[in-house]
Amino acid sequence: MPVSVAARLLPATAIATAIVAGFFSAPAHADAIRQTKGQWEDKFRQLEGEDWPSPTDYRNAAGAPGHRYWQQKVDYDVKATLDEARRTVSGTQTVRYRNNSPDALPYLWLLLDQNDYKAKSIAAMSETSSAGDSISIGEIRRVKRMQEWEGGFTITAVRDKDGKPLPFSITDSLMRIELPQPVAAGGGEVSFSVDWSFPMAEQKVVGGRSGYECFTAQGEDGNCIFEGAQWFPRLAVYSDYEGWHNKAFLGAGEFTLEFGDYRVALTVPADHVVAATGVLANPEQVLSPAQRQRLDQARDAREPVYVVTPAEAEAAERGRATGTKTWVFAAENVRDFGWAASRKFVWDAMGVRQSEGDVPLVMAMSFYPKEARPLWDAYSTKSIAHTIDVYSRFSFPYPYPTAQSVNGPVGGMEYPMISFNGPRPVKDRKTGRLTYTERAKYGLIGVVIHEVGHNYFPMIVNSDERQWTWMDEGLNTFLQFQAEKLWDKDFPRQRGEPREIAEYMRSRDQVPLMTQSDSVLQFGANGYAKPATALTILRETVMGRPLFDRAFREYARRWRFKHPTPYDFFRTMEESSGIDLDWFWRGWFYSTDHVDIALDRIVEGRIAGSDVEETARMRKAMRDAEPPSLTALRNAGEKTVVERDPATRDFYDATDRLDVSPKARRDMAERVKDATPEERAALGVKDRFYRFSFRNVGGLVMPIPLKLSFAGGQSETIQIPAEVWRYNPRSITWQYVTDKQLVSAEVDPMWEIADTDRNNNVYRGPIDPVVMKIEDARPGENRMKEFDLQVGPGSLATQPASPGK
Repeated sequence: MPVSVAARLLPATAIATAIVAGFFSAPAHADAIRQTKGQWEDKFRQLEGEDWPSPTDYRNAAGAPGHRYWQQKVDYDVKATLDEARRTVSGTQTVRYRNNSPDALPYLWLLLDQNDYKAKSIAAMSETSSAGDSISIGEIRRVKRMQEWEGGFTITAVRDKDGKPLPFSITDSLMRIELPQPVAAGGGEVSFSVDWSFPMAEQKVVGGRSGYECFTAQGEDGNCIFEGAQWFPRLAVYSDYEGWHNKAFLGAGEFTLEFGDYRVALTVPADHVVAATGVLANPEQVLSPAQRQRLDQARDAREPVYVVTPAEAEAAERGRATGTKTWVFAAENVRDFGWAASRKFVWDAMGVRQSEGDVPLVMAMSFYPKEARPLWDAYSTKSIAHTIDVYSRFSFPYPYPTAQSVNGPVGGMEYPMISFNGPRPVKDRKTGRLTYTERAKYGLIGVVIHEVGHNYFPMIVNSDERQWTWMDEGLNTFLQFQAEKLWDKDFPRQRGEPREIAEYMRSRDQVPLMTQSDSVLQFGANGYAKPATALTILRETVMGRPLFDRAFREYARRWRFKHPTPYDFFRTMEESSGIDLDWFWRGWFYSTDHVDIALDRIVEGRIAGSDVEETARMRKAMRDAEPPSLTALRNAGEKTVVERDPATRDFYDATDRLDVSPKARRDMAERVKDATPEERAALGVKDRFYRFSFRNVGGLVMPIPLKLSFAGGQSETIQIPAEVWRYNPRSITWQYVTDKQLVSAEVDPMWEIADTDRNNNVYRGPIDPVVMKIEDARPGENRMKEFDLQVGPGSLATQPASPGK
């Protein structure tokens, strides 16, 4: 807007600041508003054109998929075999790749994440260790195992649809397949097959997101649990914002994948029970009639029903099948596939009804060994059902037919429709007593909520975890926090609670949330806790629940089964709610500033109104409340000259300098006489004008929740919006008018904004009284009036004033 218009909307000091800052200059680009003089920084400047990419036809300025949005489709037909004795998996897969992009693709990139276990991989060679002089037993075991064992894929063949070999090359954890001719843009397809194998890792020794665990200690049954993840070569994403997502897997930054349809046949020992992504397509071949009947009964059960009973699992543990069975699973529109197999598995299930969506009944199912009982019987499947209920309220109905939780060596990891989770009871070595800790109980509930919740983010809202950890872990941890508080209001969960992030926010070794995943420091605090806390504050304090929930749901539904970026999330939250949040994204996601708002001073102002006697009394009371001169006080035993000699006393000694003079009375009477009705009303105001001086110590601008406590025991909490900092992000004075007497004030009384230093939140000093003089709003010098002129028709200031004027 032009300066003339803006000037009518802003105070004079703000106009001067705004002009210096370039608010009213013509260009709106970031370079035009960079501050080059002074220390002032505009924390509320727009991120458009500065840190956000320009909207395109593929993803628009409102944060939604654009009218030309596209993504690839990849279908898999996989046949794989688990060799239990050798701890290996081998398989062959046929892949159909559909290129919906506007670009012809001469080659394809695939992910070989198992190659992280190769001794010379980037992940292995870039590992760091402690500089100290101690080492853990676990580290020793891992080092020795990696000296004698090496994992990773062996690719034995890559062929086209006619069986002819296709050239390929492997770069660390990536494989590039050269095509005889490019896959055509706009819907072209290519099919090929890959034969592969890899040794499974003993997960509790070498770590990772998959592997096996064997129960071979004294008194154990000697059987194993196998969990398959990142277990077959998978197509990398090709997107509109990056092209090929072909960054090597280093272990921390997870993965984004393409959606497609899967048919997977897993051949395992005949006595194994298999859990996997999708729906079991051949239950008649792998389940007994009784087990199929129980699975059907579980659909309408109010409590989990055993499909494979504890007795059946223990019977299987005591034997060893010599043959094999093939379990066949089908899954539609998923971005990955995971599985688990063991003869130790107990399997329970119950149906979860949904009133909306395309899947009215979801089968919540858990698979676990006897070592996980009775903790898992009590909580795992019910936690799945609770997750679906809460997450669906915040986003969209669960779109898949199953949701599964598997107990095994992996402590917490997610794949479409299946998750791996770790907590178990403990058995005392001496007495054999079985107990579980409170940490294990809530740890199980929490990890099941978290990993099943990942179905929504990022398995369906398919964000790029390799680049932006917070889009996956942060959003999911925020929803986990909501689900946990709806499980038990006293749920002992830390991540998501503003008061719990303060220590991290003050720490020095941290990076902004927008940092690429493999470079993140303090991964748990940065990737999980800080973004979850930011969203909690956004919901509870900045936006309010109705606006936040509507906008968050809008984002989730816009981008389900698609590839969103952070900018799509940011823009959707703003566009859907009508709230400008650039200042919030900048502070919480692009900086390492922290919240620390200090309340430095409070002034209580009373109006010097038309009652001059009352004004004088107020001023005398303020003066009399001040301490006397220390020197004069200590001279009290010695008379002053004025006290000894009456001749030195005059009018000024006999009167109070704050007494009201006759002239003051006349002037006020004249002012009241000439005042407009509005001015007379202002002169009669008896309210107290409180002025609060705040200082932004931490640098992160935030709303200021301010609790005001008044004489008589009353209190109220005011929410000062973050925009109060827009003209000065370092220190401000804010005014509040009331007829009540303030006795104390506190910033952030509910600990809702993650303020890192509560010592400066409560004002403990005196509330300074002042008498506020009403400024004379009348015009200043008027020489036209003094020369007895007035404005006449057709001319300016040339007409003599009428007689008597």
